[in-house]
Amino acid sequence: MTRAGRDIASWFLVVDDHPLFCDALGLTVRSVSDVSVRTADCLENALDAISEHGKPGLIILDLNLPDVNGLEGLVRLKETVADTPVLVVSSLADGRIVRGAIRLGAAGYVPKHSSRAVILAALDAVRRGETYVPDGFANTGDGAELADAGRRLASLTNQQRRILNLICEGKLNKQIAYELSIAETTVKAHMTAIMRKLGVYSRTQAVVVARQAHFETHLPIAEH
Repeated sequence: MTRAGRDIASWFLVVDDHPLFCDALGLTVRSVSDVSVRTADCLENALDAISEHGKPGLIILDLNLPDVNGLEGLVRLKETVADTPVLVVSSLADGRIVRGAIRLGAAGYVPKHSSRAVILAALDAVRRGETYVPDGFANTGDGAELADAGRRLASLTNQQRRILNLICEGKLNKQIAYELSIAETTVKAHMTAIMRKLGVYSRTQAVVVARQAHFETHLPIAEH
């Protein structure tokens, strides 16, 4: 897949919560491009960096961040800087996830276990305007389901994400209210809004969407 070539000679942003991996990626990028590289250990810090420094020329994104679920982080970054290429570098290499990320606008996808040469090849492909995918990745579906779940999760507010995560942990409304120091009626109001945004009609269905977005298959569900 090829698009028009991109000029990405600007500052780069690496978003990953592992400092050593951030440093290694930064060194790899600087070995082929004379740009400054900033890092962020969560999505909110990445968004703050963009707000402060403007649009980066390239974002290198890990999917497993502490403040987002799965492809949600990619969706929110593309909403913020739609014309900035985002190269996903993740330990997750399932074909559904790769295709889901590409559907959501990722400029490429590289498994974390890849060699330095593969990462350099991905960077070069992005510079040429091509969409990079790993050789021989599992072709297990087109990723539409994961992409849709990522979009829906990205529409939630931070508080709604916290509540949904607690529901996925099996917490009841009164337990969520206690943990977040809010009224139980507030939890119920948020839950109504969560279900509306996710396009579902029950807590069970909301957890299913969260599972899809976070690539999980077994999460407890609290019904009340």
